[in-house]
Amino acid sequence: MHDVTPGVRVCVVRPMPPLPDWLDREIDTIWHSEQQRLDGALFNGQVFSADVISPRLICGHWTEFRRIVAQMRKPELHPALGIRPLAVGGIIICPDGVLFGRRPTRSVYQAGEWQLPPAGSVDANAARAQGRVDVAAMVLQELAEELGLSAAEVSPPIPVGVVEHPGSHVLDLGMAMRTRLSATTLIATQQAQGNGEYEPLIAVKTDALPGFLNNFAVNGQAPFFLRKLGLISS
Repeated sequence: MHDVTPGVRVCVVRPMPPLPDWLDREIDTIWHSEQQRLDGALFNGQVFSADVISPRLICGHWTEFRRIVAQMRKPELHPALGIRPLAVGGIIICPDGVLFGRRPTRSVYQAGEWQLPPAGSVDANAARAQGRVDVAAMVLQELAEELGLSAAEVSPPIPVGVVEHPGSHVLDLGMAMRTRLSATTLIATQQAQGNGEYEPLIAVKTDALPGFLNNFAVNGQAPFFLRKLGLISS
């Protein structure tokens, strides 16, 4: 896990590197295979990839989603691609506990696992002037899309750390948010206004977190963020 400060800055410092022909062909083959599997649902947008991570600054470049998919499917491509795609993940703490949602079984990554919502890649919607990348705006966009909640209904997102996944080298930037809304209200709002990303969405009481983590297929970043926030013991 990489430590970051609450005020960590994210910025673009170089262009997307070109690909050798052999690697471009390999990526195309994997991309078309995944598109067929998912009925053409994938979009080759731009996603931020980190080159350097420090507590106060994360620097990198924009890359194609198809490159990320290829590296996820064939981790041995990482030495040639060098991608570390950055995603934001919320840790929503409500009066009834911590929110968890189960990912769709057809997801490209971590299919069917329970995760801390909302979550999503840092894409070009987070791009700002002078190369700045607004990760707080990104997690709030995911909050609205996945859970149907506005920024006014949660506390400002606070970065708590970055987890790097072995193999895929996906990076998850955890961002804690608190809300006064009850679990019942949060779940009803997600069902009425969310995009259907999670089925189901639940709240796990703090004292039940260790048992939940031990008995359910929870993705690897969740325990790191919960420990960092002192919600579970180390």
